[in-house]
Amino acid sequence: MGEWQVQDVLTAEQFSRDELELVLHAARRLAGALCSGSVLQTMRGKILATLFFEPSTRTRLSFEAAMLRLGGQVVSVAEAKSTSAAKGESLEDTIRTVEGYADLMVLRHPEVGSAHAAAAATHRPVINAGDGAGQHPTQALLDLYTIAEEKGTVDGLTVGLVGDLKHGRTVHSLCQVLSRYDVRLLLVSPDELRMPTDIVGDLQEAGGKVEQTDDLQAAVSACDVLYMTRIQRERFPDPSDYERLKGAYVLTEELLARGHELTVMHPLPRVDEIDPGVDKLPGAAYFRQSANGVPVRMALLSLIGGQISRSGDSGVPTVV
Repeated sequence: MGEWQVQDVLTAEQFSRDELELVLHAARRLAGALCSGSVLQTMRGKILATLFFEPSTRTRLSFEAAMLRLGGQVVSVAEAKSTSAAKGESLEDTIRTVEGYADLMVLRHPEVGSAHAAAAATHRPVINAGDGAGQHPTQALLDLYTIAEEKGTVDGLTVGLVGDLKHGRTVHSLCQVLSRYDVRLLLVSPDELRMPTDIVGDLQEAGGKVEQTDDLQAAVSACDVLYMTRIQRERFPDPSDYERLKGAYVLTEELLARGHELTVMHPLPRVDEIDPGVDKLPGAAYFRQSANGVPVRMALLSLIGGQISRSGDSGVPTVV
């Protein structure tokens, strides 16, 4: 396992498999520390700025909880209209201002490429918490961790990604992370919402096993993990297109009866794509998945902040 080299977290594809494994190891140690009631001070004296120009519940709160669990502090922007962006300030000027207040920044912004622009404007670490329909790399990290914890492995699995694969930044990032492993991907969507061709091309060029289909029932039968996503109303310029495609795929208990020990994931929020009756099934992992955001983001913050090192030859990160 290699050493940690990452400062800015901008895309999922930037991670090597060694770096992914380092995050998973660190997250497991930190999850264990949380369960044992340990009080951690690994980020004491550090301040995290969470800058959210688009709505968020899980990502913002889990980042803030992660920093607080590590003994650090948080300053936060929860909506664009509460910032000087509403007065016409550029993103770059906002970032240059905030670097005087915080040691690390987490940014969610509606424009694709905004995280790269922010990183170029500051010497502080910048973490992309979603740039429009582009990337959501830390979601991919917690999704990878969830798959590994739920299934005991990542290699050898068949993973189905279902729904709005065109606009879904979570699935864009997850498939790039999974390309570092021996995984078969089934991409399930209507023709209008297929995964962008450049992402599919990159996966295939890297030797990935990728298949596209519109058949959810077949995916349920074939997959070890089914990753559901909502049809994203806010990404449709024409509301009639959304109305036509919403509800294209709905996962029910009856449909899951055809699955074999199937793990069901979802980045949340869900709308109508998973029937609430599925929640009671043992394979329904989406709320466990959401909770995993805290130890995974704790691990990421600690690694970026230089507060986790390798211990001897074991390759297991140690909190220092």
